[in-house]
Amino acid sequence: MYVILIYDIVSDETGAKVTRNIFKTAKKYLFHIQNSVFEGEIDEVRLTKLKRELSAHIRKTDSCIIFKSRSKKWLDKEFLTNIEDKTSNIL
Repeated sequence: MYVILIYDIVSDETGAKVTRNIFKTAKKYLFHIQNSVFEGEIDEVRLTKLKRELSAHIRKTDSCIIFKSRSKKWLDKEFLTNIEDKTSNIL
């Protein structure tokens, strides 16, 4: 399946550490697109592992959303800026 993961971490005394941990965890499984956004192909087993690892760091005040699609071909992506598509090398 193809997923897009976005997160928003509350800025407080432990927010920077949580942000680092979420970033490192997401980067193990998906491609970093911009600030708090990751995307990529992932199977159910790896998605379950990703969610378990993220749950260890995300607090109740934070937000993390995973959008799922059967395949990248069902997702239209449009860029409104001159930013290069960082996932263009994905087959």
